[in-house]
Amino acid sequence: MKPKNFLTLILPSTFLFLTLFITTIPGSGQGLPAATPEKLGLSSERLNRIDSVMVDYVKNGKMPGMVAMIIRHGKVGYFKSFGLKDIEGKKEMSNDAMFRIASMSKAITSVAIMTLYEEGYFLLTDPVSKFIPECRTPKVVMKSPTSDSIILVPVKSEITIRQLLNHTSGITYGDALQGKYYKQAGMTVGLTPTKGTIAEMIKKLGQLPLISQPGEEFHYGMSVDVLGYLIEAISKMPLDEYLRKHIFEPLKMQDTYFSLPQNKIPRLVTLYKLSSGKLVPANGYFHYPDQQTYFSGGAGLVSTAADYSRFAQMLLNKGELDGKRILSRKTIELMTTNSIGDLFIFNPFKHNGIMGDKFGYGFGIRTERGLYDEVESIGTFGWDGAFYTRFWVDPKEDLIGIFMSQVDSNWDENLIGKFRVLVYQSIND
Repeated sequence: MKPKNFLTLILPSTFLFLTLFITTIPGSGQGLPAATPEKLGLSSERLNRIDSVMVDYVKNGKMPGMVAMIIRHGKVGYFKSFGLKDIEGKKEMSNDAMFRIASMSKAITSVAIMTLYEEGYFLLTDPVSKFIPECRTPKVVMKSPTSDSIILVPVKSEITIRQLLNHTSGITYGDALQGKYYKQAGMTVGLTPTKGTIAEMIKKLGQLPLISQPGEEFHYGMSVDVLGYLIEAISKMPLDEYLRKHIFEPLKMQDTYFSLPQNKIPRLVTLYKLSSGKLVPANGYFHYPDQQTYFSGGAGLVSTAADYSRFAQMLLNKGELDGKRILSRKTIELMTTNSIGDLFIFNPFKHNGIMGDKFGYGFGIRTERGLYDEVESIGTFGWDGAFYTRFWVDPKEDLIGIFMSQVDSNWDENLIGKFRVLVYQSIND
């Protein structure tokens, strides 16, 4: 991939060369078509402010490297990579770098299950146990009202497919009172090498107690992993095959996988963590050397900014891209509308309000001003991933923002917040 131009900087502390690439990606199967910022109502001069902030984070050792992308009116107006994708190997970040997108997988899996909804296989009010008998969960865990002990009480109703989509199922990642039950059962979030299949894991999960009564509270967790297995149970296809056939191939997403082909492994960005203020490799996570058999619909995919831009543009287009319709306009409207009523998004791993104040089916949504005031428009939706990836779609501004890096825990959350502000301040029409 040949860069249009580049800027080289020297880091005094390491004497490494840090190269910033600006790449225009052709639209045929490799992302979306590009246009000059001014043609998209963006200011080139103001976009340069993004460069300054990103370079500063890399130069000061706060981030190893990242890719930032802005799409407006269906075309890429900004697409740059910064820093290094492998510090030890002194490998420059590139626009085609591949990232573990973690929970950004959830949006894709949520779209996939809704393709089966549109084919008439189920209603959102159907109990999950209709297709996965093991998910007829009998108990909810809670503290005793009369002592400090933990007790189990019967569920008032079964988990529905709708409650999986909007994280009101009572399923978590093994938080708080559920912790010992998840640990004993060997639950995994799908970010580490896992033997077996998602079917085996979800059948065990279905026997574990819930953190709350179904439909009564928002709790982030493995609900979308259950949806991944539900896709398998209904379609009679492995999840990776279903996503490839019904999402990736129609959208020409040629760099999104559960299992990386051998020839693409060199493009995978090294995952780092902050230890004593220094970036060091985060060990124990997928490096994708082998074929996977465990397909985590909630966390397991690898992708690129260009690939994910095609998925996001399909959402912005109300379910269609380049003549390929994935979902109907009405289904996209349903998925991007508040589905949790008076509840608010709560994610124990992130600050509240980062991705909106309400939740639809697969996406956090910004529904009002005054609660979490930010610059994005009302109606903006999107989500993020645990390793510092994020996307959002702003229908009012006809705009998509994508940010990808690879840092585990101890994020500087302000960076993505600043990127969001820098995107919007560049709008010039």
